Amino acid sequence: MAQTTNLTSGPSIVRIFVAPFAAIGRSLVALAEAGPRMQQVRRLNELSDEDLAALGTNRAEMVRKIFGGSSYL
Repeated sequence: MAQTTNLTSGPSIVRIFVAPFAAIGRSLVALAEAGPRMQQVRRLNELSDEDLAALGTNRAEMVRKIFGGSSYL
């Protein structure tokens, strides 16, 4: 039988040191997700392939239009 131990008896020095960096990372992710490009990607994800075909385009072409030259596919 295996036994595990959780060491959660107070903040460790590692958690205290990492906390500001984790907060900055979460802020950057939230900022990117709130941007206009991500809103366009969300709308694109709501469309089916049939909807895109009716518009005369495909998903890859729409991603290129949304991100322009700033994304590598």
